[in-house]
Amino acid sequence: MSFKSILYAPLTLTVFACSNSTSNHTIATIPEASGISYCHNTQTLVVANDEGIYYELTPEGKILTKQKLGKYDLEGVVCHDKHYLFAVENGSLLKVDRSTQNIQSYKIKGKKISFSKKSGIEGISFHKGHYYLSIQSKKKQSKMLVVSLGENYAKVIDIIKHNSVDIAGLQFHDKKLYMVSDKKDKLYVYSLKQNKVLKKVKLSKFAQEGITFDDKHYVYFADDDGSVKKYTTQELGFRL
Repeated sequence: MSFKSILYAPLTLTVFACSNSTSNHTIATIPEASGISYCHNTQTLVVANDEGIYYELTPEGKILTKQKLGKYDLEGVVCHDKHYLFAVENGSLLKVDRSTQNIQSYKIKGKKISFSKKSGIEGISFHKGHYYLSIQSKKKQSKMLVVSLGENYAKVIDIIKHNSVDIAGLQFHDKKLYMVSDKKDKLYVYSLKQNKVLKKVKLSKFAQEGITFDDKHYVYFADDDGSVKKYTTQELGFRL
């Protein structure tokens, strides 16, 4: 899926995210890393994995915490000041208190949505009071769910069809939505307002499962093959 040349075309920017090897950008080894989020209040990263474990680490890759939540297939995470919100593949959300580790589970309902192994949650991000969930799809009819979370409910209030394949990670940043496709090895810069992809960035071949940004213009990816990778925005070919 990787290309050995740089292609210039409208709305498309092809970039080798790593000039030599993706290993040059690996900052931590984490099995089955499936989601990642930056915690602004502690300047740390939280990484979810497929076996129900999460890790907290520094931007340099030092692992600070490893915590087993249970038998959950975690596919994404959003870090808030006082809690984490994990997306579970089977169609539920886990709210985990960052101090006490208390867990509250929410089953996602509404809009006649059903979940399965072939159509489960793959990524999550937070924007203007709502959660955006990427639903697994190998076809063009990919979609995002917009979810409202209350005290005792998680309700789908909208469905967005973005026509990008196999979106495994989402992150809102600087008023834009950044989406990674594991199948295509691409990073898409998407506008909700215009309902279209503004830019496509070709990534080096690895199992992109999550994306996040810190406060210093670094971009981090969760790699399902077992690592966390760190890049500058300049290396990826765009400016914030």
